Amino acid sequence: MSDFGNYGGGSMEAKKQQVMDQVRSELALANAQELINKINEKCFAKCVIKPGAKLSGGEQDCLSKCMDRYMEAWNIVSRTYINRVQRESQNAGGM
Repeated sequence: MSDFGNYGGGSMEAKKQQVMDQVRSELALANAQELINKINEKCFAKCVIKPGAKLSGGEQDCLSKCMDRYMEAWNIVSRTYINRVQRESQNAGGM
């Protein structure tokens, strides 16, 4: 039986929600991958001046602190963006 034959109100809403959930999940994964890539790029460039076979203690500390600060900033920006989108969608819904 084809899904296209079932156009009842509830099933279309369920399918719409399923697609929205999948898109949200894929966006979250893409954001996490971008975060990891940016941390690697920015923190490595900042902390590892002369790459060698091992990281020095100072390089390890620098990388750890850099990663913590970058993730903290990322979380602040993400929360602010989500709050803004929610406010705008509530304002648009009231029109």
